[in-house]
Amino acid sequence: MAIAAMWEARTESGDGAALAAWVHEVALPVVTGAPGLERIEVFAAPDAPDGDRVVVIALWTGPPVALPEPPAALVARPPHTWNFERLSIGP
Repeated sequence: MAIAAMWEARTESGDGAALAAWVHEVALPVVTGAPGLERIEVFAAPDAPDGDRVVVIALWTGPPVALPEPPAALVARPPHTWNFERLSIGP
């Protein structure tokens, strides 16, 4: 069974680069190399109406490993996380 683990955090406008840097330098090394990790991608939504957002989507073939909590100074609220089970793959 494939699982997509999604992590989304919001920061104040203009602070997205600092949050993205923390994700790359601190959070990703925690899960990189974990058993069952197939792929991990990082996305940014700068200048969203309510602040910058960073999204991490990791595809797993086993139980997902959670990303660490970011420093409170980098986020406007605690990150949201969801796990999704793959139902199908399209073209």
